Amino acid sequence: MKMDRLLFGDNQFFGVNHMSEEKARAQAMRFQDTQAIVDVLDVAYDEGIRTFMCTTHDRIAEVCDHMRRHPSRYADYRFYPCMPYAHKYANAVTEFGMLGALKRFMPDGGLLDAAMRGGMSLARKDVEGITTLLVDAEMKMFEGLNTPVIFLQNVVVDLLLGLGFKDAFRIFANHVRDKYEAEPGFITMNMPRLLDMLDEVGIENPIVCSNINKIGFRMCGGFEAYARALENRRFRAVAMSVFASGAIPPKEAIQWVAEQPNIESIVFGASSRGNIQNTRELVDRFMPARQVEAAVAG
Repeated sequence: MKMDRLLFGDNQFFGVNHMSEEKARAQAMRFQDTQAIVDVLDVAYDEGIRTFMCTTHDRIAEVCDHMRRHPSRYADYRFYPCMPYAHKYANAVTEFGMLGALKRFMPDGGLLDAAMRGGMSLARKDVEGITTLLVDAEMKMFEGLNTPVIFLQNVVVDLLLGLGFKDAFRIFANHVRDKYEAEPGFITMNMPRLLDMLDEVGIENPIVCSNINKIGFRMCGGFEAYARALENRRFRAVAMSVFASGAIPPKEAIQWVAEQPNIESIVFGASSRGNIQNTRELVDRFMPARQVEAAVAG
C-alpha cells in the first residue's frame, strides 16, 4: 500500500504547540466546536489532502460521525488512527470509575467476550489479550470508515523501547493486520533505536513516523543516526515536525526534507487555508510523486 505524500495531523485542534503555550491555548479555544475542526478538514480535503492522521481523542469520534453521515462527500477519505490517547483514559477513570471507563471503551460487538478476554488476560498476565482488547476499544469510533494504517503512539512506543518489551510491537502489528486488514505504524521520538527493535521481532519494512527536520528538533538519538537510518535502513519514513514548530521557514523545511532519502510522507498540522495551500504546493513542487515511488521501490 502506498501512502499519500502529505498527511494532515490534528495537533492544532487540541492545543498542542511545542513552541508556544499561548498559541496552543488560542487554538484549543478556537476548536472547541467540532464543526470548526470539520471546516478545516474540508479545506484540506478540497486541496487534495485525503488522509487524516489523528489521535483517538473523543472529539475525533464526533468527526467520524460527521464523515459517516456524508458518505458521498468523503468516499475516498482515509483515517490513520494513532493510539492510545492516554489523557482520554485517565479522564474517563476519574469521571466514571474503573468499571465505568472499561464499559465506555469496550467494543460494542461481543462486550461479554471482550470483558472476559480482558479478565482472563489480567488473571494470566496475558499481555497479548490486553493489547488486542485496547486496540479494539480505540478502533470503535472508526467503525465503517477507511483505516488503512493504524499507528501506535509514541507515548507507548517509547515506553516499550525503554522497557525493552519488544514482543508488544509484534502483537500490535499482527492484530492490526489480522483484524483490520491494515498496515501497522509506529510513532517514536527515537527512530534509530525503534528500527533496531522492530528488526529483532521480524517486522519488515515498517512504517515509522518520527521528527525529521533540518535542525534536529526533537530528534532523540542524534541527527547523524537519523541520517544513517534514512540512507541505509529499509523502512517507510513519515516525517513530522518538519517545520520544527515554526523555527524553519516552510520552503526551506520542505525542500530539505524532500532531499532526504526514503521519506514517503510528511504529516503536518495547519488551521488556515493559506498555510494548508502553501504546504501542499511546496510538497507538489519539491516532492513529486515519481520521487517518492522511486524511494519506495529502492
